[in-house]
Amino acid sequence: MGAGPRDPRGFGLAPPPRQSRILPEVAGQPPRCTDPRRCPAPGWRLLRALDGRRTLQPHKFQSCRMSMTDLLGAEDIKKAVEAFTAVDSFDYKKFFQMVGLKKKSPDDIKKVFHILDKDKSGFIEEDELGFILKGFYPDARDLSVKETKMLMAAGDENGDGKIDVDEFFSLVAKS
Repeated sequence: MGAGPRDPRGFGLAPPPRQSRILPEVAGQPPRCTDPRRCPAPGWRLLRALDGRRTLQPHKFQSCRMSMTDLLGAEDIKKAVEAFTAVDSFDYKKFFQMVGLKKKSPDDIKKVFHILDKDKSGFIEEDELGFILKGFYPDARDLSVKETKMLMAAGDENGDGKIDVDEFFSLVAKS
């Protein structure tokens, strides 16, 4: 009898896989966790099977209650948001530099993208773009229509009216 997968916590063999509360992949998007609790340990995700049992599995999901402050400094975010409180003052290049996004790894930039993609469509649409500052800091202002259109024009390279993850990488790289 062959050994099954090892329990990552070092408690022998991991339990057999069960149905869990993970939504299947939709249109090429990664599965999303429906568990509202924070991850119990970095890199691992607590899953509750339909029979009530719980297991730890490798964390591969980008939407597990991650916040911007998990990726960027809270003080940097606050200072950047405060720098653009006046209407029509938003400059995405300065903003991305101030929050430290330009220095982040591609994986972290992708996580930021998924946090900003509120409807989890794989795109940041114009209506989501208007609330981009609130994605970084909940008490921030909304972008004006003019600022939103300027940001969309800068980020939407293929002209489809939305920003995908590759276009978001380019937008951050331009800053």
